[in-house]
Amino acid sequence: ELIEAIRQAEEFGIRARIEEIDFERIMRSMREIVGEDSRQIREGIMTSPNIDLYQVSGEFIGDYTLKVGDEVIRGRTILICSGSRPLIPDIPGLREAGYLTSTSLLKLTRLPRSVAIIGGGYIAAEYGHFLASMGSRVTIIGRNPQFVPREEPEVSAMLMKHLSERMVIHTDMEVRSVAVSDGMKRVTCAPRGQGGERIDPELVVEAEKILVAAGRASYSPILKPWKTGVETDPHGWIKVNEKMQTSKSDIWAFGDAIGGHMFKHTANAESRVAFYNAFTDLEITMDYRAIPRAIFTSPEVASVGMTEAEARKDHRVLIGTWLYGNTAKGQAMHARDYFVKVIVERDTDRILGAHIIGPQASVLIQEIITLMYTPAGSWTPIRDGMHIHPALSEVVERAFMNLIDPDAHHHHGHGHNDHDHDPDHGDGQHGHHDPHHGHDHDHDQDHRD
Repeated sequence: ELIEAIRQAEEFGIRARIEEIDFERIMRSMREIVGEDSRQIREGIMTSPNIDLYQVSGEFIGDYTLKVGDEVIRGRTILICSGSRPLIPDIPGLREAGYLTSTSLLKLTRLPRSVAIIGGGYIAAEYGHFLASMGSRVTIIGRNPQFVPREEPEVSAMLMKHLSERMVIHTDMEVRSVAVSDGMKRVTCAPRGQGGERIDPELVVEAEKILVAAGRASYSPILKPWKTGVETDPHGWIKVNEKMQTSKSDIWAFGDAIGGHMFKHTANAESRVAFYNAFTDLEITMDYRAIPRAIFTSPEVASVGMTEAEARKDHRVLIGTWLYGNTAKGQAMHARDYFVKVIVERDTDRILGAHIIGPQASVLIQEIITLMYTPAGSWTPIRDGMHIHPALSEVVERAFMNLIDPDAHHHHGHGHNDHDHDPDHGDGQHGHHDPHHGHDHDHDQDHRD
């Protein structure tokens, strides 16, 4: 972010130059912070009189029974929180050529001159942004026709447009093979032609390193949960109910081990549900109605709840959008084309989803997430509460004040319904973002660790 800010300074009449980026120091600092966190957690566990820590691989060998290293241990109650591992696609030559994953990349001490990233989801976007900012030549190769396929099409298109200024992004591409030639890795790809058969020439991407960011895989082949009667789905993810209970009584699972929403904040919420149900008389269930997520790129992306296409399947909706550039703060920041998009249920005022692309997106979306967890889930407190002027949060307020029926207009002007209200915030700007409606894309799941 700091590198991007320095590079953008010229726009504001500030001449600044980056003399050098000390990649080794940046990586060392990151590892020290992460390492210290890990050390404190490990120490806390090891000094607890009620916890035994085995730092070895383990697997189920029978009912409530695990082989851990050379020992066999049993438990009346078992919590499976085994996480997930990078999914490595079966590409000819990939293993021989060698590759980085989201984990092993963190051990780098020298910046690769060029990196080819296999995958077009969150991990690819975030690491691509990081490596390109550091000065690496980055090429992203995604299978899906849409970059970051779980996001709204117009958010995805804008993210791809901005990131493409600093890297090359290919979508709808299948990696066919990998080879090494003259010390460089050669990644051969061909168009998948999701929009019908296309006969295009193969694409060859040359890079010093390959990063595989093609999603996550289950640890079940190593853990073998079925040996204790725990059911898994065809991909090996552990099946649970809304109490985080597996198919076997007194065995619970949560986090990446169950697939689904693979985010740290989701795992934290699931762990709380599992704890209360496993160890107390309180029965609680997991509420997945408003799972937030963010992509920490430049621009930042944040989303919660449904996309417009998902919402319109079962709900009558109102859509509100507003440009950052049509608020005083957004204008001052030169954040021109970034926007907020909100989706509301027409008859109840209930928030169904929200999508933001632009500075501080992950912070701005929080007031929406919090309202989605209230009993009514209504947006009206945003209308009734004051928003500081000239703060960036006004862009969220304006999006909700500009709700319209997407089917009643071919273009987006100001809404003509009871909710429409255009307060004068003193910035004298009343433009509007025009998103493309109704693009429902097939979604490749690409999760984050």
